[in-house]
Amino acid sequence: MPEPRQEPHEPERAVAGTGMGATMDLGTSEAATLEQPPGPDGTNPHERPRSLWTDAWHDLRRNPVFIISALVILFLVVISLWPSLIASGSPLKCDLAKAQEGSQPGHPFGFNGQGCDVYTRTVYGARTSVAVGILATLGVALLGSVLGGLAGFFGGAGDAVLSRITDVFFAIPVVLGGLVLLSVITSNTVWPVIGFIVLLGWPQISRIARGSVITAKQNDYVQAARALGASNSRLLLRHIAPNAIAPVIVVATIALGTYISLEATLSFLGVGLKPPSVSWGIDISAAAPYVRNAPHALLWPSGALAVTVLAFIMLGDAVRDALDPKLR
Repeated sequence: MPEPRQEPHEPERAVAGTGMGATMDLGTSEAATLEQPPGPDGTNPHERPRSLWTDAWHDLRRNPVFIISALVILFLVVISLWPSLIASGSPLKCDLAKAQEGSQPGHPFGFNGQGCDVYTRTVYGARTSVAVGILATLGVALLGSVLGGLAGFFGGAGDAVLSRITDVFFAIPVVLGGLVLLSVITSNTVWPVIGFIVLLGWPQISRIARGSVITAKQNDYVQAARALGASNSRLLLRHIAPNAIAPVIVVATIALGTYISLEATLSFLGVGLKPPSVSWGIDISAAAPYVRNAPHALLWPSGALAVTVLAFIMLGDAVRDALDPKLR
C-alpha cells in the first residue's frame, strides 16, 4: 500500500488557513516588531540612526553643566542688550561725596573711588565684555576656518606658507603684542580690541580646521563623491565642512571666555578700552589702589568677570563632550 504523500510545510499557507489571509500576516509582523525589546542604550533598534548634531543636542539637554552655563550666558546676553531692565541709573553718574561708601538702599554694591554706583557699572560692563567676546570669536572662527580649511583641502605651497605664518603668530606674546599694538591707537571703541584679538587668535582655529579637513577628506564618502565628478566647492561645502566643523565649534566656544578675560586684562593695563567707556577691566583697575578701604568696588566687577568666563568655559566643555564620539 503506497504511503500518503506529505505536503511541504509552508508557514504562509498555515497562516492563511486561519481565515484571516494577509491581514493576519501583517498583524503578526507588526506585533513582532512592537514586542522586540529596546537596545542597551534605551533606543528602538528599528529607529533611523541619529546624526551627530541630533545626538549631541540630545546629550546636551540632559547635561546639567550645559543647562546651568547656558542659563547664565542667556542672562548675560539679556542684560547686555537691555541693561536698564535691572539697573535704572547711569553708569557715568558719579558723586564724589559718596566715594568709597558701602551698600545703601538703592545701591546694593556701594560706590567706587569716584563715587559711581558699582552695581550700575557692573551691569553695564557686561555689555562690553559680551560684545567683545562674541564678535571676536566670530571673527576668529570665520577667518581661521576659511584659511585653515582651504589649506588643508588643497595642500601644496599654500599649506606650507600658511603653516609658517601661523608659527610666526604663535611666537608673539599676546599681552605684549596688545601693549605694543593698542598703545598707538587712540580710538575709544571696542573695534581695536576685537581686531587685535582676531589678528592673534585666528592661527589656533586655523590649525584645528586644517587638521579636521585633512582627516575628513580621506573618508570613503568624499572619495566616492570625487569619483562621481563632484567639484571642489561641492566637496568642501557639502561633504567635508559639515563633518569637520565640530572641533572648530568646541575650540571657539572655550576660547570665547578667554577673549573676555583678555579684553579685561588689556583694559586693566590701560591699552584696551579707556574711560569714559564702561568695562569690568577699567573698574578693576580703578578699584585696585583702594582695595583696603573699599574692597567692594573690586569684588563685584571681579566676581562678574570670573562668573562670565567660567560660564563660557563650562559651556565649551559640555559642547566638547557632546560632539566628541571618543568621550561617549
